[in-house]
Amino acid sequence: MSTSQGINVAIIGVGLVGTSVISQLTTIPNLASRLHIVALQNSKKTLLSTPASPLSLAPPADWKKLLSNSPTSALALPDLVVELQKITNDSGRHTAVVDNTSDETVAQFYPEFLKAGLSVVTPNKKAFSGSLDLYNQIKQLKSNEKPGSTGPLVYQESTVGAGLPIIGTLNDLIYTGDEITKIEGVFSGTLSYIFNEFSTPKGGDAKFSQIVKVAKENGYTEPHPDDDLNGSDVARKLAILSRLVPSLSTSLAEGYLSVPTHSLTPAPLSDVKSGDEYVQRLPEFDGDYTALNQAAANEGCVLRYVGVIDVEKGEIKASLEKYPSSHPFASSLSGSDNIVAFHTKRYSARPLIVQGAGAGADVTAMGVVADLVRVAERRG
Repeated sequence: MSTSQGINVAIIGVGLVGTSVISQLTTIPNLASRLHIVALQNSKKTLLSTPASPLSLAPPADWKKLLSNSPTSALALPDLVVELQKITNDSGRHTAVVDNTSDETVAQFYPEFLKAGLSVVTPNKKAFSGSLDLYNQIKQLKSNEKPGSTGPLVYQESTVGAGLPIIGTLNDLIYTGDEITKIEGVFSGTLSYIFNEFSTPKGGDAKFSQIVKVAKENGYTEPHPDDDLNGSDVARKLAILSRLVPSLSTSLAEGYLSVPTHSLTPAPLSDVKSGDEYVQRLPEFDGDYTALNQAAANEGCVLRYVGVIDVEKGEIKASLEKYPSSHPFASSLSGSDNIVAFHTKRYSARPLIVQGAGAGADVTAMGVVADLVRVAERRG
C-alpha cells in the first residue's frame, strides 16, 4: 500500500478538454506529484494502472498511443467502478473521477460513483442542470458540507464560465451569510462574441447571419449553431447557479427545461437538421435582427444575450436584453468573454463582477484541475 500524498485521478473523456487536463497534470511538477492519473477512458478503450504496471504518462510518454493500444475495451461504468475501487484499495489513496464528456449517461451515473466512495469533478453540465431528482441524489451523497466526513466530494466549477471563479464566488457569498438579490450575466462565449460584433456602442452595419457564419467557421459555435442560438446552454448555467441559492434550490423541477428561454433561431429554421443549411438560410432573417439592433441603438443601448436570476422577484430567465452603452455588459466585453454580476446585500451599491474568458479547452481544464487540487487538499 502506497503512503505517497495526493489522490488518484480517473479520466473519462480525452477530447479537447480531457487532453488539456492530462497535459496540465503531467507537465506541472507540483501537480504531477499530488494528482496521480490511474485510468483513462474514451468511447473505445480503457487504460488502467495496476500494481505491476502503474501508469506513467508524463512526457515523453505518448498517452494517446498507450490508450489506443490498450487491450481493454471501454468498460461499462459499473465495471469501471469495480476497477477503480481495486486501484483505490491497492494504492491507499482516495480516487476522483473526472468526467470531461457532455454525456447524459455518464452524468446520470454520478450517484453510483459517489456510493462507491469516488469523488466526482466535472465540466459536464447535465447532472446539475437536469431533473431535480438527480440533482438531489448527488447533493445528498456528496460530503462537501459534512464536517469531519471522509466521504466523496463533488466539484463543478467548470460547468459555468470554464475556469472563471463563478460557482466558487457564489458559494463563498452564501456561506459567509451574504444575501443574493440578483445574478445577471453574459454566460455564453458564443453569444458574447456574436453580439460584441453585431451590436456595438459605436453602431455598424454588420449582418447577423455573416457574424454567425464566421463564428461557425472559426469553431466558436457548435457544429449546428442552433445549439448555441436556442439559449439552452445559458438556461443550463442558470439552473446550476439558481440551485445554489437557498431560496431557489427547488424552483426548477425540470432544470434548464423549466427556465423561460428566448431562442434566437427564427421559427422557420427551428427544425433544420443541418448546421450548414441553417447558416445558408439565416440571411433570410437579417432584416429582423437588424430591426432589433436599430431599436436598441435608438435608445442608446446595445443588445446582449443574458441570463438573469432575480431572487427578489423569483424570476429566472435567458433572454435578449438592451443595456445602455455605458453599462459594463456593453463597454467591457470583447471576444467571447463571459461577465457575471452578483448583486447582494453587501454588494448593493456596486455589484461584484467576475469577467474573463468563459470558453476554451485550456481555461476549462484549469477549472477542472483546480477542483482536483481541492479534492486532494481534503482527501489527500
